[in-house]
Amino acid sequence: MAISDPLGMIARSLTTVRFPADNYKQCLAEVLKILEEHKVKTVVLGLPKHMNGDIGVRGQISQKFAKMLEEHDITVHLWDERLTTVSAERILIQGNVSRKKRKKVIDQMAAVQILQSYLDRQNGGF
Repeated sequence: MAISDPLGMIARSLTTVRFPADNYKQCLAEVLKILEEHKVKTVVLGLPKHMNGDIGVRGQISQKFAKMLEEHDITVHLWDERLTTVSAERILIQGNVSRKKRKKVIDQMAAVQILQSYLDRQNGGF
């Protein structure tokens, strides 16, 4: 997870939510707890797409999770996340981050990139 500053200009890493495979209710509970703690009412959720733009199984899971969040009065913006993990890994490699440490932070780095690209678009960038 990533969060922005109060002005919605800069994204920063927050945490990684871990949950048992396919236990989206547990994931939802953890995410809602974090959102409440930080008084967040709007979420940018990565939408995995195939390179041709099609939405596969993982994308459908994201869409279902977005609906679960919306049932709790959270506004959700689904955001194309293609190549964010690749880009995040490239940045970490350029920063000389070890393979072991990259594995631990890659998801957070990708979350920051997803949120930052959304913020940049909202603020007139791109």
